[in-house]
Amino acid sequence: MAAGRGGGWQGVAFALLFLSVLTPAGAASAAALPVVINTWAFRTAAETAWRVLESGGSELDAVERGCGQCEIDQCDGSVGYGGSPDESGETTLDAMIMDGNTMEVGAVADLRHVKNAIGVARKVIEHTKHTLLVGESASLFAVRMGFPYEDLTTRKSLSLYSEWLNQSCQPNYWKNVVPDSSKSCGPYKRREEVTYKKEQTSSRRSIHNHDTIGMVVIGVSGTVASGTSTNGAIHKLPGRVGDSPIAGAGSYADSTAGGAAATGDGDIMMRFLPSYQAVEYMRMGTDPTVACQKVISRIQKYAPKFFGAIICANTTGSYGAACNKIPGFTQFHFMVSNPLLSRPTEQVVDCI
Repeated sequence: MAAGRGGGWQGVAFALLFLSVLTPAGAASAAALPVVINTWAFRTAAETAWRVLESGGSELDAVERGCGQCEIDQCDGSVGYGGSPDESGETTLDAMIMDGNTMEVGAVADLRHVKNAIGVARKVIEHTKHTLLVGESASLFAVRMGFPYEDLTTRKSLSLYSEWLNQSCQPNYWKNVVPDSSKSCGPYKRREEVTYKKEQTSSRRSIHNHDTIGMVVIGVSGTVASGTSTNGAIHKLPGRVGDSPIAGAGSYADSTAGGAAATGDGDIMMRFLPSYQAVEYMRMGTDPTVACQKVISRIQKYAPKFFGAIICANTTGSYGAACNKIPGFTQFHFMVSNPLLSRPTEQVVDCI
């Protein structure tokens, strides 16, 4: 049975699966199914996804509705419309959703004029043989699927854009150009003599700009679904796409192993396919917390100052998270919902 075509349970007839897991620190944690885990303290997203499962919806339904709630709420200004304007002042959206039974993926990137990005991503699965649609063509597809064509710009996003222009377009993502991109807005041209030096790997975005909502849902039978939604890096070059809509980077789901979702500096993290790697670690029997930590450690070798975190859950319902410790970001908050908790609960992990 595909994750998008069933797998929910009715009323209070929860089927509980308990497993005692010993973490490296020696603390025991209990696992139970079903489980919903999502990045950051996005409580309404967690509550929405959990209600979908309680009412008999599928794992894919829960992911779509949970991430979609963050799009409506404009979570932290980094998900949904009206946030993270690019260099031209426009807000664009990226999203993906993955069925861990069929390994089908639907994704959109650089989506314009349509607010429900993850809803459009699911339509890519349901109505096309493709995986990823981008730009204005993705918007046209969305309109054909019945989504309203709307302005994603708000007073807040216009204000953010105006402030950035008044600060000489700082920070930005250019390098090896003239005029000096650290002092002016351009327009830029390539520098004739390129100086090759180690790339600056510290985050250019505020740690308070939490970017992606990433979610993993595992049903009572172990069926896995995952998804992400974001409006991307603020002040990015138009056309830039980060890790969020890329399968294996933003999120990954495999009903034979588990699911994972990443958040942070997508330009760096997508190079390491962290969500895919975490799921493969769990496939080999690695505890989810350790799997998350190993992924972060791998990226640290190349980008020690990167801003990022990852959540992981296996098919028994055991879960974990990890983050990279940098100044101002020493803990990562995430949400967990399962039958052992009276309500969706905010949890925290110390960064490594």
